[in-house]
Amino acid sequence: MLVVRSGVIRHWVCLRLLLVIGLVFTAPLARAQMPSGEQLLMLQDLSSEQRSAILDRVMGNQRSGSDSSSSAVERSGTQSKRIDSRRRAARDGDETGELTQPLDPRLQRPPTFKAEDWLLIEIGFASPPKPELIVPAGAPAGTPPVVVPSLEPDKDDVLKEDEKKRLEELVQLIRSRNPYQLDRLGALQLPGYPAIPLAGLNEEQATLRLMAEPSFRRLELNITRLPLSRLGLAGLKPFGYDLFDEDPSIFAPVTDVPVPSDYIVGSGDQLTIQLYGSQNRNLRLTVERDGRISFPELGPIMVGGRRFESVRADIESRVQEQMIGVRAAVSMGDTRTIRVFVLGEVKYPGSYAISGLGTVTTALFASGGIKSIGSLRDIQVKRGGTIVRRIDLYDLLLRGDTSNDVKLQSGDVIFIPPVGPTVSVEGEVRRPAIYELRGDAPIDDVVQLAGGLTPEADGARIAVSRIDERRRRVVVDVDLGTPVGRTTMLRNGDVLRIDRVRPQLDSGVVLQGHVHSPGVVAWRSDLRLSDVIPSVDYLKPNADLGYVLIRRELPPDRRIVVVSADLARALREPGGEADLRLSTRDQITVFDLESSREREISRLLDEIRLQARFGSPTSIVRIGGRVKLPGEYPLEMNMTVSDLVRAGGNLSDAAYGGKAELARYSVVDGEARRTELIEIDLAKALAGDAEADIALRPFDYLSVKEIPEWTVQEEVVLKGEVRFPGTYPVKRGETLRSLLARAGGLTELAFPEGAVFTREELREREQKQLDSLTQRLQTDIATMSLAAAAANQQGAAQASNVGQSLLTQLKSAKAVGRLVIDLDRVVASNAAGTAGDIVLRDGDQLLIPKRSQEVTVIGEVQNSTSHLFQPGLSRGDYVALSGGTTRRADDRRIYVVRASGSVVS
Repeated sequence: MLVVRSGVIRHWVCLRLLLVIGLVFTAPLARAQMPSGEQLLMLQDLSSEQRSAILDRVMGNQRSGSDSSSSAVERSGTQSKRIDSRRRAARDGDETGELTQPLDPRLQRPPTFKAEDWLLIEIGFASPPKPELIVPAGAPAGTPPVVVPSLEPDKDDVLKEDEKKRLEELVQLIRSRNPYQLDRLGALQLPGYPAIPLAGLNEEQATLRLMAEPSFRRLELNITRLPLSRLGLAGLKPFGYDLFDEDPSIFAPVTDVPVPSDYIVGSGDQLTIQLYGSQNRNLRLTVERDGRISFPELGPIMVGGRRFESVRADIESRVQEQMIGVRAAVSMGDTRTIRVFVLGEVKYPGSYAISGLGTVTTALFASGGIKSIGSLRDIQVKRGGTIVRRIDLYDLLLRGDTSNDVKLQSGDVIFIPPVGPTVSVEGEVRRPAIYELRGDAPIDDVVQLAGGLTPEADGARIAVSRIDERRRRVVVDVDLGTPVGRTTMLRNGDVLRIDRVRPQLDSGVVLQGHVHSPGVVAWRSDLRLSDVIPSVDYLKPNADLGYVLIRRELPPDRRIVVVSADLARALREPGGEADLRLSTRDQITVFDLESSREREISRLLDEIRLQARFGSPTSIVRIGGRVKLPGEYPLEMNMTVSDLVRAGGNLSDAAYGGKAELARYSVVDGEARRTELIEIDLAKALAGDAEADIALRPFDYLSVKEIPEWTVQEEVVLKGEVRFPGTYPVKRGETLRSLLARAGGLTELAFPEGAVFTREELREREQKQLDSLTQRLQTDIATMSLAAAAANQQGAAQASNVGQSLLTQLKSAKAVGRLVIDLDRVVASNAAGTAGDIVLRDGDQLLIPKRSQEVTVIGEVQNSTSHLFQPGLSRGDYVALSGGTTRRADDRRIYVVRASGSVVS
């Protein structure tokens, strides 16, 4: 192929420009002064118009009906936006201090801080306002923006070096103490500051409160309330009071139920009397204030203060006796309304009008329920100044007993005294809470109040915390399994804690790993490995039978040791030496041959490392080289070389079974570490020779060598005009001449001069060079474009388009990895390894095309075409056959590309 290059574009590769652009727009950047607490108060006292005028003058902009603080917020950082919005929200509040715009539209008020709440404090230096790019108002379209610098800092706002260092230490100190918890009075205690009350404030107000401190004037703060739920003893709630959390209307008495027979009839009740027989009519008679009803035919009848059953029998009897042929059926109509007093520790004490069928609980729900400081177990019903009934709501809550929920009479007083003695019960009970006692109570009764123990509760170790007679906090251990423990009396303020039984397995063996049914197996004194895994059917496919790991804890300090077993040998010889006897708490792990053991073994190795101390080195050994699973393994008692090879998954195919090398590290006199190399006869060690299979020590490293000249099988591909094309395996050092001989040589139509030989290694190398050239060209084009744009040069866009086109072509180019060879010389060489022969490598490909008879002329000629090859014609003759060169042709740069890939200039 003959190529004639153009003289116009031949210099594009040399077009490499270096551009240094120094377009730096400088403006004085400074942080605006953070207003102090006094300045905020002065600004808040001004009217809205005065505040707007001051802010407009400071910012240098005219307001157009928008909030004056919006521009300041836009120039600040994200944290400054939050602070300014909170200031604006506090400023726009009403006289009572409540926000006119709630933060959460679903709530009337944002949540406020309470005692012992948790909060997070974000603190840092105030962000300096950044310069703005503003297009002047009224400017024509296309006018570039103008840089507006930030405000100049005040002299008092410039931080000195020592002041800046002090603030940095303060910021780090406050950040390091996060999160913070308010004390029992709702105050925040910052390091080095007096208590700051925050109870009753929301996040916005609390942030402004801290920013009013002079020390924080140059800092930005953000307080976030953490809605953490209290756990343990702090999270216990008094039992039973949540009964009154619902709407009182839910618990209103039903008025259409039958009136009980013991109902006391009184003034205002209505009696419905149905007459039938010789007369048929209905009467509705109301009990008058003197307790009488006026029956038309019978006259007044006294019914007040009598039971409804007695009144009904009396009226029916009178009608039957005094009205001949008439009978009556008496029922109760609308009941009267009675007024009772609910006093004491209730949410809304006062006088309430309830139904005549109302009971004590009806009145309690009407009053909003009992406060958490009120008693649930001593509710007093007073009538005429005398206590007529004491009610224990625990009977209703725990047993559903309503026998004491008596009907009320008009004028009754329900009095709720303060709560009595209380006991806190936490831990493994079904209903942890704070319970009220009736005086001192045995611990067994209190546990029953809490719903009893859970199945995992440790009843033998119950801790009772109390304040003794000497005002000391003491702990008393109680065993519920003994009569003395069950009858231990509890006092007011005692804290009863029931712990869970230890999670450790006391008697059993754990089976895990690559098994069908992992779990716990009952332990006995003669339990062996084959009893836990009776056959391979218990294992999943591809389980490693040669290395089963057993983690064992030794008494009395629970020191961890590791024992391995050959499961295949144990199953062949049950009860033999390989069938290990198991101990309680053993953990048996079966590994998978297809996956790594690192995750399971690394946990064991971490535990072993923690046990190491001076004089007792870490019991870890390593194996590397040609084994299936190289790595670190725990050192077992009496572990040998063969055991380590078994732990590493045995030898791989490439392992050299003759000799191995063991590196042993030892400390000499506690001062220096010495390395000793020991040669191991691996074949004898694996055969069971005691002299070769030496015992291992901590940190031993066994290296298994590779068989000499062991490599992956190399293959070479032959294509095209060979007698037997295909993929051929080659031996180490084999040459192309030898391979062509194995393939039967070339065919009659073969064109050796056009043979294409590619090598993967060359392709990768060429691709890296192409990628590097692409990146360099891309940088040159970008530099040239920027330089042309800065100088406003003509034709810059056209040059850039040409460069981008070349860059696109270069990116699409893929490396081939072709090696130019002289196949005729290779075939004609007398012996392998001569100068013309080629040593083959894995992945090489040889393509031998069919014989070619044309010569192609391309480039700056009049007609780019191909011509039939004619012996004796020169380069100029073929150019002349294509019409000669064009005006733009560079006659000195004509070159010839041979069919073999070589180039002749």
